[in-house]
Amino acid sequence: MAKILNVFNKINSLRERYYKASIGKESLIKLIAEAEVAEQVYNSNAIENSTLTLEETEKILMQIDLDRYISEREIFEAKNLARVVTYINNKAKEQELDLPMILLLHEMLISNIRDDIAGRFRKDNEFVRVGSHIAPNPKEVVDRLTKMLSEYNASSSENIIKRIAKLHLTFEHTHPFVDGNGRIGRVINNYLLIREGFVPINIKFIDRKMYYEAFREFDAKKNTAVMEEIVGKALTNSYHKRLAYLEDKNIITLGDYAKENKLSHSNLINKANRQTIEAFLEKNIWKIGIKNDKEQ
Repeated sequence: MAKILNVFNKINSLRERYYKASIGKESLIKLIAEAEVAEQVYNSNAIENSTLTLEETEKILMQIDLDRYISEREIFEAKNLARVVTYINNKAKEQELDLPMILLLHEMLISNIRDDIAGRFRKDNEFVRVGSHIAPNPKEVVDRLTKMLSEYNASSSENIIKRIAKLHLTFEHTHPFVDGNGRIGRVINNYLLIREGFVPINIKFIDRKMYYEAFREFDAKKNTAVMEEIVGKALTNSYHKRLAYLEDKNIITLGDYAKENKLSHSNLINKANRQTIEAFLEKNIWKIGIKNDKEQ
């Protein structure tokens, strides 16, 4: 509890810095969001076993031909998710998240992949299993999601990390769709974060093992601690990245930073993974923003 509270306090401090640094820099904020779409798409799809690399994802979104055969499904998974990510960046501040919005996002995601299930919850005998977890009866889906949103909204004064972690775990436990649950669940996280004045997060493919452990802990013990750690680190990372750009810092790789300051690179990577230094992961490379000479 104390650990998450410390992370929450740190995020609030970063959030205040972000608001100050963002004044008059709307165009830069928009550019950061646009540049991040491919990373969001790559990581979310990779978690779901997509074979696309980050470079291939970028090429698909820029309509550049690839060097190998890619299935039509994977191409639509990339394009559709990019469309959803871009849509919520604009829509989240305008409209409250409700069941019709969740269905709309799902329809956008699954269109041209499985039109028979796009934009609707599981029904009749559409039972699904994830690992050893068998999702609840389709008849329970609407009530469970309605309760999930009600509990989230009722806890508006509480720690955002705990609220997002619990909602995400509840959504994935319910598994309301035949397909696309993970991607929509991660999109919903960002919809709510953006709506409440936070920056979006990017749960990385490299953290997939820990991510799945969070679901096992919740399914077995209703424990949300692992997911809270994931959300807290992802949110901190997202602020570190944006502040490096908005505060006009010189952005270099953590490897170069280690050489320049005669520090242990592996030690810095450990600190970056724990987010105890203001490093951030961009295109799978750890980077850090340092003050320009004119600022020092």
